[in-house]
Amino acid sequence: MKIATLSQPGGLDQLKIIDGPDPGEPGPGELRVRIHANSLNFHDYAVVAGAIPTSDGRIPMADGAGVVEAVGANVQEFSVGDHVVSTFFPQWENGPAPIDNFSTTPGDGIDGFAREQVVAPASGFTHAPKGFSHTEAATLTTAGLTAWRALIVNGGLKAGDTVLTLGTGGVSIFALQFAKMMGAQVISTSSSDEKLERLSAMGADHTINYKTTPNWGQRVQELTGGRGVDHVIEVGGPGTLPESIDAVSIGGHIALIGVLTGSAGDVPTAKLMAKQARLQGLIVGSRFHQQEMIRAIEANGLRPVIDRSFSLENIAEAFRFEESGKHFGKICLEF
Repeated sequence: MKIATLSQPGGLDQLKIIDGPDPGEPGPGELRVRIHANSLNFHDYAVVAGAIPTSDGRIPMADGAGVVEAVGANVQEFSVGDHVVSTFFPQWENGPAPIDNFSTTPGDGIDGFAREQVVAPASGFTHAPKGFSHTEAATLTTAGLTAWRALIVNGGLKAGDTVLTLGTGGVSIFALQFAKMMGAQVISTSSSDEKLERLSAMGADHTINYKTTPNWGQRVQELTGGRGVDHVIEVGGPGTLPESIDAVSIGGHIALIGVLTGSAGDVPTAKLMAKQARLQGLIVGSRFHQQEMIRAIEANGLRPVIDRSFSLENIAEAFRFEESGKHFGKICLEF
């Protein structure tokens, strides 16, 4: 079978396609899955670019979707032919988060899904949404579930709330979709007027070009009559957090899910305290959260936004496209 591997010390030129052995039959509690699609995330990019060191020969990609080919003993939840999608933390089934690192995450601490077949514990998968293509299902593992947990699980989003999304990456687009699905108002930002038009077409109630309006936190206050937003989907980190604190309402919720502007920086703690806002970090979610999200997606007919797909052989090209920042929504691999 075809497998993408990453040689140390990382870098897109270190991604190679090799012929690997058949993974064999599943043991007790395991599945053999024919993988048909992956989706790209910033975390995957950090691994393959060498920013997050991993083992030599690592198989990348946290998100994998495909078809169950064989079922091991004692597996009751899945049958041959079922369409499935991977989970980001295979050992976190339910309850409070038990892990603060990526040691069990496919594509980082363990081998991921940039391969045609895999044998893995059944707990590392859920059923895919009914009617989804494998490519659509592959977008849910990281980006979809991160947005879901930020807004619904941690944020307690309800109809009538106001949500601020930053940029047009996968998490932000899913956050816009989930917020509108739940009856919330959405303010979205981007540096591209063309992308802002697409956000409006998707249901964003207001848009802000953060390049031409660098004090976009104040603009959010104006758009909300001085109240601020109930939820901020904060993907930038230290470079954007001060504006997010300006934008949030008193007692509001900032979900810190990304550090695209760096891993350290000044935080206006006095302003955060005065706002009495909740700043909560999170990394994706549990298997149970994913199952809840998929039920909601099926009930509401939500479909992911996919910019374009590449073949497994063109995995490096796919990451270069992600690197360019030109995408709107998800970038996927299909094989």
